Amino acid sequence: MTVISSRDRTIALIALAATIASGVLISLHVNPVILFVITAVALAMLASMVGSATEQLGGKLGPGATGVLQSALGNLPELFICIFALRQGLVTVVQSALIGSILANSLLVLGLAFLAGGLKNGTQKFGKQQPRMIASLMLLAVSALMIPTLAHELHTPAGRHPETMSIVAAIVLLLVFLSSIPVSLKGGALTPSDCEPEAHTHAVWPVGLSVGTLLFAGIGAALVSDWFVEALKPAIQILHLSEAFTGLVVVAIAGNAVENVVGIQLAVKNQMDFAVSVILNSSLQVALGLIPALVILSLFLGGAHLTLVLTPLLIAVLALSAIVTTVIVYDGESIWLEGAALIGLYVIIAAAFWWG
Repeated sequence: MTVISSRDRTIALIALAATIASGVLISLHVNPVILFVITAVALAMLASMVGSATEQLGGKLGPGATGVLQSALGNLPELFICIFALRQGLVTVVQSALIGSILANSLLVLGLAFLAGGLKNGTQKFGKQQPRMIASLMLLAVSALMIPTLAHELHTPAGRHPETMSIVAAIVLLLVFLSSIPVSLKGGALTPSDCEPEAHTHAVWPVGLSVGTLLFAGIGAALVSDWFVEALKPAIQILHLSEAFTGLVVVAIAGNAVENVVGIQLAVKNQMDFAVSVILNSSLQVALGLIPALVILSLFLGGAHLTLVLTPLLIAVLALSAIVTTVIVYDGESIWLEGAALIGLYVIIAAAFWWG
């Protein structure tokens, strides 16, 4: 029996209304701040729709396919935002948004999940093997992302070739990402869906509805991302925000983190295996898949080329995030205080980028 949950209906209605409103407002040339806010809401809701449709479609094919589909399609809204932003020359916004997406999931969303779940259920336990595997891969991915910046900052001979170094790192990360697909298809340690298969499927959609939702959300995300980026520059100037803060917090949360609110809901229900897996996998997909893919794509899209030579502070907070997350999930249990600490670290990092 097909039952669409009230949550999914509400998200779809908000996404539809915000997308239509964005189209109307862009044609009327309204205040950029208003357009910026409406398009951000639309993108957040469309990202959530992409996540729900992907899970439903993957569920028809098995848990392994769900993980692969989430990796391939889960970051569509953020991908479109970054593409349009690069074509506008907003490299700082894109770099900050990509790192911010990892931070938002690894610190903010995971922290909220631990906090909400811990306050309701006390100490919560989850399987160690999968989080350890994801955390280890995340550390390796972050290490690879750091090398071009270190080469540049330490003034090594390789540092004089930032684009080449970035392409090499991107290709290696993509090869690792592609190597993980067969593991996911077999339902191995990288598959998020085999932990609690009943936990996230509140209603079963027919294939047609899943595909239709995915098409609507994908097309909507492409349109709204263009409008969002068009409003981005003037909105930043009017609100006196730095490009780094806008990318790290606003763009990252609008394009990716809202989708993973389901992880918080699962933690409250004490379904921690799936909650932790969903949240950590989202960060890993960005590091292993989205970032290197954008480095390669930027060579052919026109506009600015994306490199992995980041500011020292971006690299430092990325490394700290990966290390802290690994330490916290390694024992296979969480308490609310750990969640509060993760949220606090995210707030401090966001404050450090407020001025740029």
